[in-house]
Amino acid sequence: MDNASLSRKPPQASELVADEIPEAVRDHPYPEVGQSQSKKKGLIWKLLGLAALAFGVSIWLHLNFNLFPATSQAEQTQQNPAPTSSASPSVASPATTPKVPAIPENLLGHLPYPEAPAKDLVGVTSDGSVKLRSSAAAKYQEMVNAAAASGIYFAPISGFRSLQDQQHVFFDVKAERRQNASKRAEVSAPPGYSEHHTGYAIDIGDGTAPEHNLSPSFENTEAFKWLEANAVAFSFEMSFPKNNRQGVSYEPWHWRFVGDKQSLETFYKAHSMKK
Repeated sequence: MDNASLSRKPPQASELVADEIPEAVRDHPYPEVGQSQSKKKGLIWKLLGLAALAFGVSIWLHLNFNLFPATSQAEQTQQNPAPTSSASPSVASPATTPKVPAIPENLLGHLPYPEAPAKDLVGVTSDGSVKLRSSAAAKYQEMVNAAAASGIYFAPISGFRSLQDQQHVFFDVKAERRQNASKRAEVSAPPGYSEHHTGYAIDIGDGTAPEHNLSPSFENTEAFKWLEANAVAFSFEMSFPKNNRQGVSYEPWHWRFVGDKQSLETFYKAHSMKK
């Protein structure tokens, strides 16, 4: 071995490593770490892709075959309970509009009548307490004058009555007399079913024999006898004669006007009723 060989130092470990590492890898101080991170990133992207694919497939299956319902049958039942049967009396269906009861065409022998308009009512007494519709009032006044010319003097007792007035006449008096509804209806109509609502009906008494007013004995007075013979000439008729079609008690004092188209139409049903 020559002196040159002996004087040359052995290569350092760092020099040997640098010479042996390929240039493409030399830039990374730890090549094993770089390779591991690249593999991990690739694996994460693969997993994300598979998850997205699985999610898309599940959505497609749900839309086309309903294989994955959003809620269970029990949960759907709780969220959307079965509709209550309409036959249940305690629960009303919100979609069903309650029906308004129809007005009976005949209540305890009486027919329904509308109230006369207040603007068409005219007083037939000096104090205006007894009123009739204008057409009936005019004819009644003619009849009063004709009767007075014969020495007969009428006492007008009751003309137009509102529903509130009839409420008192029917229910309050019924209670005072301890009558049931059927018994009371024989002598007075329920509210909404009185001819007095129309403004065409009037109760007439005898001015010289008031003790017979509103009594079947009114038929024995001079006023009644005159009405029976002459009222038709002034378009008045007795509403409830004996054995009348409606089954109402005999009322010789109760008369109604049928002298124009509207009054005839108002009392048409009463005329057409069968016994």
